[in-house]
Parts: sequence; structure tokens; C-alpha cells
Amino acid sequence: MTKRAGILVAVGATLAGLVTAVPSAATTGAGTSARDAARLAPGAAQLKWKDCATTSYPTMQCATVRSPLDHDRPSGRQVSLALSRIPHTAATSQGPLLVNPGGPGGSGLSMAGFVASALPAKLAAQYDVIGFDPRGVGKSTPALNCRPEHFDPVRPDSVPRSYEDERTGRARAAAFAEACGEKHGDLLPYMDTVSAAKDLDVIRGALGARQINYLGYSYGTYLGAVYAKLFPERVRRLVLDSVVDPEGVWYDDNLGQDYAFDSRHKAFAAWVAKHDSTYGLGQDPAEVEAAWYALRESVRERPAGGKVGASELEDTFMPGGYYNGYWPYLAEAFAEYVHDNNEDALVSAYESFGATGAAGGNSYSVYTAVQCRDAGWPQDWNTWRNDTATVHAKAPFMAWNNTWYNAPCASWPVEPLNPVRVTNHRIPPALLFQATDDAATPYEGAVTMRRKLKGSSLVVEQGGGNHGITLSGSTCLDAYLVDYLAKGTVPRGEGGRVDAVCEALADPKPLPAEKALRSTDGAGGGSGGKALHGLLGFRG
Repeated sequence: MTKRAGILVAVGATLAGLVTAVPSAATTGAGTSARDAARLAPGAAQLKWKDCATTSYPTMQCATVRSPLDHDRPSGRQVSLALSRIPHTAATSQGPLLVNPGGPGGSGLSMAGFVASALPAKLAAQYDVIGFDPRGVGKSTPALNCRPEHFDPVRPDSVPRSYEDERTGRARAAAFAEACGEKHGDLLPYMDTVSAAKDLDVIRGALGARQINYLGYSYGTYLGAVYAKLFPERVRRLVLDSVVDPEGVWYDDNLGQDYAFDSRHKAFAAWVAKHDSTYGLGQDPAEVEAAWYALRESVRERPAGGKVGASELEDTFMPGGYYNGYWPYLAEAFAEYVHDNNEDALVSAYESFGATGAAGGNSYSVYTAVQCRDAGWPQDWNTWRNDTATVHAKAPFMAWNNTWYNAPCASWPVEPLNPVRVTNHRIPPALLFQATDDAATPYEGAVTMRRKLKGSSLVVEQGGGNHGITLSGSTCLDAYLVDYLAKGTVPRGEGGRVDAVCEALADPKPLPAEKALRSTDGAGGGSGGKALHGLLGFRG
């Protein structure tokens, strides 16, 4: 529930203080006129925006821009980047606001419409909100799709019970890496965050803007931080929501996720226990958790509907670690299988939350291509095995599942780069948002990023566990975001690691009986939360 009136009052109070006052007919960026565009972005093709309106976003426009495959050879082979835009309508413009949903591998075209509609209208009207598919993703070309059948059910149980099981998992991961090399070997050396960040600057130039504003979620926070490191003078405002730990890229970050997702799975079990009168799975969270692992063992031995085995069950319940709005639907499927042996309930939940879908092969291919290239991964499989076994002993929910998800990096056909050191003293104050119990990007990563970006400010959702927290129903969080985008101000704490604190939104309630498992429409209750988390996707 969002108290929109309070936010609109805050926006109205700040409009008079805006200093960017370029007539809208001439504005192509923050304080940049169309006649300056060629000078600011020599060689950049002028964008040709075409109508691509949808029912939800009737003013959306689309375009493409060419960018060098290898930025060290700008006149060489080009890739095509797909863009979307909700154009500003105010008499004054604050320039382009580029938005990214994370991944790596997430499509950002719909993000422009979502952000423009989720912000207060008077504020959104001041920005050209720009969505984009990063290189290799979605409608950008060429698009990666290494092994489309990789996640077809039923996969082997993620938890190996023998060396033969482990060899099977390693062979699947190696086959994916080999397929990527065979199909996209010419692209893989240029699938990395630095190249994607340089693409952002090509987009900036094509927009004719001296600077960009940026809002990134999840992996998008790392992409934004890398852009700011490479082009600090071109950053006007920088919002990072659910922040990647820049010191853990990427092997250590994934180990940290394993512990955090296990904690969120325990939080889910506690919520189910709290609502035992609805689900009948036990009043003790440990009892509920034990029932879930018994369910896992059952489908391992006989996959539900011939489709949901142990690995697919993990995939189905993992989104609950990203967003608690999914808990009621997952709990219904859980209870119906346990009490009524309703396999259709699990299959329906899997198809809604766990199955990769048509775009999944592309998204996962880009995810692996970028993460495997960005930084070094252990080449000795004993390191993977020993680290995963250590985590699994304490936090078993997704330890092995996550290992196999990333295991192609153990045999990736392209040598890794060195991670970017994002420490930055040259950008304006950035605004960071973080939930304390976020599983995908654990809390300490935001603290680290705040320290590395001089002058940045961290707003914390205390007790929150969702991944992606602004524009998702919190009046408190959104007020800080609105104030920053309106006039560039950030909250300042008195020392310590946090500058402002918002209380977490209440956990969801069980579904009304007549809606239980009939549809996942409206999952999560609040329309903002549902819409945002549908765009962010999972894993990234």
C-alpha cells in the first residue's frame, strides 16, 4: 500500500527548485540541445524512435543503436542494442533516466514503462525514461542462446549422492560451456560488464546527452557502478537498488547467496507455520521445513506430473527468496501436494515460478557469458566441491543448485578478465537502497558499495527480505527516491553505515480460499511489487 499523496506533496515542494530549464522542444539530454548532439557524440547515429505502444504503456517508443562489438576497435563489427523510451512531457527536462532490471541477462525494454508509470506523474514527466536490452539480450542482436534445452525437465537431482552424480553434473555444465563456445565463440570475448557499460555511453551519445541519470536493480547496480567508474563525469544521478557486493564478483557473491537464500527459505517456513490454520503443515517452522525436504525427497524419487523433480522443485521455490509476495502461491502448492497428493498443483507452481520460459535460454546464456568473463573462477573442481559441501552442511536449500547454475564457468572457453575496482571519488552523491534480509544481494554488499562510492547514501529497509524494494509499495523508500530524482538530495546519517531506515512492509496474507492456486494473477498483493518483481526475474 502506497500513500501516493505524501509523495506527490514532496514532489510539488521540490519542483520550484529545479535548475535544468531547457525548452522541451530542444532538449535531448540534461541541459543538452539537439544541435549539440553531434559535437557531444561524434559518429553516433541519430536515433529514429518509432511507436511501440502497449495497452499498459501507450506512449512507449522504440529504437535501436549500433555499438562496437569490441570497443577498442570502434570501426569494426557492430552489435545492435534495442531501446525503449517514455518521453518527457514537462516544459523542463532533467535528461535521460536509464533503467536496468539486472541479470546479467535481464531484458530492460519494459522497465521504461514500469518506472515512468510507477513514479509520481509530475516527476516522471521531467525525464526521458530509457529502457534497453544489453548486448546479447532479448531484442538486441546478435542474441545469445547456447543450449536451449539445458533446463528441460526432469534434470538430475542437484545434490550429488555419488561421484557418478557429480560427474553427471559436471558433464552437463561443460556441455553448456562447449555449446556457447561453438555457437557464439566470436561474441564471448566481448560479453562482459565493461563492454556493457561502454554500450551505455554509446546510448548516452546517441541520445545527445552530456550526462545520464541511472536506476539499476540487482546486477544493474554493478553495471551502474562500473559505468560510473569508467565515465564519472557523465553521471548526473545514480540510484542502486539491491546492491551487488563489488568485492565478491562473482564466485564469492554466489557463496554468500547460498546462505542468504537458506535463511529466506526458513523465513518462508516460519510464515507457513504462522498460518498453520490455513496450510496444516505444522506450527513449528522446523516442522514445516522438514515437510518441505520430505516433499523434495518424494519428487526426487517420482517427479510430480513427470515434470517436477528435486531440481525443478528448488527452482519453483527459489523465487520466494526474491519476493515474499509469492509465498501464498507456493504454500498452496506445497499444502495441496502434501495433503491431497495434488501433482497438478506443483506442476502449476513450477510453470509459473520455476520454468525458464521462452526467453530463459537467452537470459541464462548471457548470465553465464558475462559472469564467467568478468572475473576468475576456480579451475580446480575440488574447490567447488569443498566449498559447496561446506555451505550445504549449514544451508542446504540451494547450495548445490547454485553451484551447477554457475559451473559452466569452471570450463568456460574464454579467459576471464580482472574485476573492475569501482571505488569512486569523482561522481555526485549516489543513492543506495537495500533490504537487510535480501537473499540475492546480501546486505553487507550495500555497505561495501556505500564505502566505495564517496558521498553516497544508504537507505535500509529494516527487516525486509525482498530483492528490489523501491517502486514496490513502500511509501518511505519511495519518498527518498522521489526526492533524489527531483532535486538530487540524499539523506545523511550521523556516522555509521546507514543514512536512513524504513520499516519493512508487512508479510503477505494467505490467499482467499476461492483464489487458491487458481491463478497467480496478482501474486504479491501490491501491484507495484508484482509488476517490479515480474520484470526483475530471478537469479540475477
